[in-house]
Amino acid sequence: MLRLCRRLCNEDRAAQIVEFAVALPLLVVFVVGIFDFSGAFTLKQKLTNVARDAARAAASDPASDLTAPQNGATGPISVWDAEQIVDNYLIANHLSDCGLSSTTGTASGLTWTYTATTGCPAGGLTLIVNRGYYFPASATGQPASLNCTVQAAGTQTAVISTCVSIEYPYQWRFGRVASILGSATALPTQINASAVVMNEN
Repeated sequence: MLRLCRRLCNEDRAAQIVEFAVALPLLVVFVVGIFDFSGAFTLKQKLTNVARDAARAAASDPASDLTAPQNGATGPISVWDAEQIVDNYLIANHLSDCGLSSTTGTASGLTWTYTATTGCPAGGLTLIVNRGYYFPASATGQPASLNCTVQAAGTQTAVISTCVSIEYPYQWRFGRVASILGSATALPTQINASAVVMNEN
């Protein structure tokens, strides 16, 4: 009996299958994580690029249409330009525009907010264009909490700028795959990007 037990303990046939079965869930989590996080990073880069382009276009438009909009119900032409740049960029990069082209923005002072949810996951797309963003002249970079909402100038010397902020939904696969290993992962449902450009005129 003792000899049989020793022989079974020293048996290594099919050990590779057992090792593969143990390593497979971890391998799947790594592969899905690599694809998922690289997809989120790519989306963040695209949103940053389009936010920068839209802010640059709106900031170079004349500010005279902010008090007397020339574009009727859709708001000032500079804001409409920013919205069209974002919409066209999303479509050109094979991303859903969530119905942004048919959405009318709501105005609060010099800030226009567009919320589009057609054909998008929960939360949808949110675009904020603030043509009167107070950007402190003494700052060396963008504030950490940059979100383009309405704000007061404060006590610092301020440069009036255009701020464009985009929130876009992202569906993660990593959380579901990580649950194989018994881990509950809460990841953000929106990816945001913002850009500020000083108004030219």
